[in-house]
Amino acid sequence: MVEKHQKIYVAGHRGMVGSAITQQLTAAGYTNIVVRSHAELDLTNQAAVREFMQQEQPAQVILAAAKVGGIHANNVYPAEFIYQNLMMEANIVHQAWAVGCQQLLFLGSSCIYPKLAAQPMQESALLTGILEATNEPYAIAKIAGIKLCESYNRQYGTDYRSVMPTNLYGQNDNFHLENSHVIPAMIRKFHDAKTNGSPTVTLWGTGTAKREFLHVDDMAAACIHVLGLSTEHYQSSTETMLSHLNVGTGEDVTIRELAETIQQVVGYQGKIVWDSSKPDGTPRKLMDVSKIKSLGWQPKISLSEGLASTYQWFIGHQGQFKAQ
Repeated sequence: MVEKHQKIYVAGHRGMVGSAITQQLTAAGYTNIVVRSHAELDLTNQAAVREFMQQEQPAQVILAAAKVGGIHANNVYPAEFIYQNLMMEANIVHQAWAVGCQQLLFLGSSCIYPKLAAQPMQESALLTGILEATNEPYAIAKIAGIKLCESYNRQYGTDYRSVMPTNLYGQNDNFHLENSHVIPAMIRKFHDAKTNGSPTVTLWGTGTAKREFLHVDDMAAACIHVLGLSTEHYQSSTETMLSHLNVGTGEDVTIRELAETIQQVVGYQGKIVWDSSKPDGTPRKLMDVSKIKSLGWQPKISLSEGLASTYQWFIGHQGQFKAQ
């Protein structure tokens, strides 16, 4: 990790993960954090990123910026997902190297792994099979980001690292009913049903699929922990061309168990109806997190605790979601 007075650029500081990282860095006493909003800096613009990097000369870069969305958005806007993510990571990684920035952290996604990867998914599963079709363009972009970091390390001797989180949730999530992921969507549905006095809440599928969830504050802590490792310590658990680390809890729950926990957290008294005509998705997506745990990181926030705090955050900010 850089010294606390050295300049750290956090790309994507307004996103769920980027905002949590920025907050934790500030709390830890880092005093020279550089951020830019999308209006101030378009990360897909090569010339703009070059000018910014030359002006700021960061000692470290955390690349948390990405175009993200659920299955619907990935299906409708595949060109935007692959183009924007490829351009952002290529511009930032290259210009970081160009100004002599030795340390960078790239944030990816568990969707980089093949659709039928053995469970739990190990880092070595990368590029061993066909990707899930619905988010293939996004996954390809994230795989390219890992390989960008590895290639610059191999050719230029940089120390660019990559972390692949499981399903994230927490404050600053997207609670839009149509475009959000499973936890914020369920929180919104149960809350609206409670508020409106609805006797039932209908959820997709059978509830038997299993998923792993990590609170965004644990993810932010993992990012800072990984950046703080010595080069030798990081390389002891990774390989030159397999340098990414999974980040998760290593435990999963059924969607039914998740729904019942959220129902309890929200205090909804009605009944859950499962619409089995709708898809369950992949039966299971669990990360093998033995490597990052061997490097001294452990998640601290239980699912029930994290869901409770996320719901309280939603209650305090629901005004911004009412029109959605």
